[in-house]
Amino acid sequence: MTDLSGLDESERTLLLVDDDQPFLTRLERAMDKRGFIVSVAESVAAGLAAVKAGPPAFAVVDLRLEDGNGLEVVSALHEKRPDARAVVLTGYGNIATAVTAVKLGAVDYLAKPADADDIVKALLADEAVKPEPPENPMSADRVRWEHIQRVYELCDRNVSETARRLNMHRRTLQRILAKRAPR
Repeated sequence: MTDLSGLDESERTLLLVDDDQPFLTRLERAMDKRGFIVSVAESVAAGLAAVKAGPPAFAVVDLRLEDGNGLEVVSALHEKRPDARAVVLTGYGNIATAVTAVKLGAVDYLAKPADADDIVKALLADEAVKPEPPENPMSADRVRWEHIQRVYELCDRNVSETARRLNMHRRTLQRILAKRAPR
């Protein structure tokens, strides 16, 4: 399966579960443009309710949500619709959670911020074929910058709190935040 053109409406349904509102909005628009019928949820509870109401064919679920673990949504989806394809996104990746996600029914595990094209490739990939590495992966500097920005936003743009959580000097963080994003 490489595109959605041969699928009927019920086979193009996609549930996005993420508590990062700007990311969720961008991803919703991107997936809608690619032909998915998108519904969104901002919490584990809303994701579970959406799965119960009508399990989608596809799901993209953030691992850590404010009210719990996104793997609950993946597990519930797999129980309701075993053929559903779910991708887990996280900014806190490790091997143990990746293995758990796959055991619960996820088809892939991607680090945030993931590109919409990479997510579509993971959702539509043939299970027998190993996916190719991304053409233009983010540089290490860009990944670091994205992580700092994410923590900064989660700390309500509080520089002192962000610096404490990242274990860096406040002035160093201020200099990083004042610069443009690396490519």
